Amino acid sequence: MNTADTAHNEGPSAFAQAAELELRRVSKRYPGQREPAIADLSFTVPAGEVCVLVGPSGSGKTTTMRLINRMIPISGGDILLGGSSVLERDPKELRREIGYVIQQIGLFPHQTVTENIAAVPRLLGWRKDRIAARVAELLELIDLDPGEMQGRYPAQLSGGQRQRVGVARALAADPPLMLMDEPFGAIDPINRARLQDEFLRLQNKVKKTVVFVTHDIDEAIKMGDRIAILREGGVLAQYDTPREILAHPADSFVAQFVGADRGLKRLSLTTLAEMKLIEPNGMHGEPPFDGARRVPRETSVRDALSLMLSENGDPLAVVDANGHVEGLFTLGLVEQLLSDDAEERPAPSVPSELEPARGRREV
Repeated sequence: MNTADTAHNEGPSAFAQAAELELRRVSKRYPGQREPAIADLSFTVPAGEVCVLVGPSGSGKTTTMRLINRMIPISGGDILLGGSSVLERDPKELRREIGYVIQQIGLFPHQTVTENIAAVPRLLGWRKDRIAARVAELLELIDLDPGEMQGRYPAQLSGGQRQRVGVARALAADPPLMLMDEPFGAIDPINRARLQDEFLRLQNKVKKTVVFVTHDIDEAIKMGDRIAILREGGVLAQYDTPREILAHPADSFVAQFVGADRGLKRLSLTTLAEMKLIEPNGMHGEPPFDGARRVPRETSVRDALSLMLSENGDPLAVVDANGHVEGLFTLGLVEQLLSDDAEERPAPSVPSELEPARGRREV
């Protein structure tokens, strides 16, 4: 091993652990096409946050992602990572500092789990002992037993395990940015929800800047700190937090895209811990909490509502980590939350065809 190269490659990264990503009036036009694939796209993803790109087919979600890591050349504008233009970086070096997770996972079939996770650190010239320690650390982070999993091949793993190994590989070199292109799209609904929860738990620990592509608005609402809703042709319709988009859609396109049930979707963003619960002894005409079904305070209001409906509308007893009842959750509290939301939400505007950028929100 070349000691000089190793020392150089193991030096500090060009970026911090998580870096701000900024798109400045980015455009992409393919030769022979009259309309651009991406048109004047601008938004900023703060360091350590998850931005979800969502929109109909032809809205340029994956194209935007491929522009960020320079898989395809940009036609106009600029993209900054950590305040520096990616156009000034060598594309190969840039991609080694960006984690990438795709729907098909893309593990190398003839390499073990260890070899797959170690792919980028090997390219960067890390020492063998450092690679081994990083692989073991990441396997524990994604809740896979290092002793059991390191020597396995992708064909010996379940779909969910392969996806988790794919995430570990993307994190291996501690990148400042991760790109995730419909990473859970090929997973069955039960395991998909579990992987979403696991990734959110993982993100809470590693705090990476993430650009996440999906066609599923419910997944976008669950996964994103911010959501960029794109129209056909890569035009930004709205860029905001999930809560703000659900409460205040910029126009009729956004309102239709998020769905008529956006009030119910908003319930998924609020947990019982955020609600002002009814004191167990302060209910009037309600059954005592001793017979009520118990749910953890981390449960979303939407899930709690579903449970209540399956229990004939009976109240739920909300408990903390020690099983202590903090209060009671009732249908009346759901009605109050939805009522408060309706009072705050203005009617969505209908943009003129002459003003396609109306309602656009940029950060």
